[in-house]
Amino acid sequence: MNIYSSKLVENAVNEFSRLPGIGKKTALRLVLYLIKKDPPVADALGNAIIKMRSEIQFCTECHTISDGKLCVICSDEKRIKSIICVVEDIRDMMAIENTGQYNGVYHVLGGIISPMDGIGPNDLNIESLISRAGSGIIHEVVMALPTTIEGDTTNFYIYKKLKNSGLEITTIARGIAIGDELEYTDEITLGRSILNRLPYENTLSK
Repeated sequence: MNIYSSKLVENAVNEFSRLPGIGKKTALRLVLYLIKKDPPVADALGNAIIKMRSEIQFCTECHTISDGKLCVICSDEKRIKSIICVVEDIRDMMAIENTGQYNGVYHVLGGIISPMDGIGPNDLNIESLISRAGSGIIHEVVMALPTTIEGDTTNFYIYKKLKNSGLEITTIARGIAIGDELEYTDEITLGRSILNRLPYENTLSK
């Protein structure tokens, strides 16, 4: 039985419900909200999405999403360019930025090594990280990946690649519980973990 009186509404609900965390009921509320608003409201939303999708780029330096060739962080002269914080994705980068406790630059891997999901080192932005680390500008690489088996596997893989580089390789302090995702960690805990980072070697089993 079709509960919608309009095929246009049904199509809109179906599209909204494709979004993560949006069920059919929430999608219907959003659609009805837009119907009640003046046309410019829906036009602005639609145009913003179309413009974002067609014009968004990835920073050539750190691989985060960007409006231009370089993102606002990589192009900021006030950032400490000698420290790279390695994160899984843009959400983790935003979480660290929200703490206000880090002033270096980032490197977004675009995922973590996960054989079960068919994701290997070559599927991630690891080689470009190794290249950046060997540029002569970098003196510290901060590992800020999830405290999961996959995150630890990725940490160790990168560590092996960099351990003879002479760089300081650190990791965020374990104020974050094992298995936690960075984006869901409160800002105070995450900020302290960044400030109290420790040599990665200290976290390895002897």
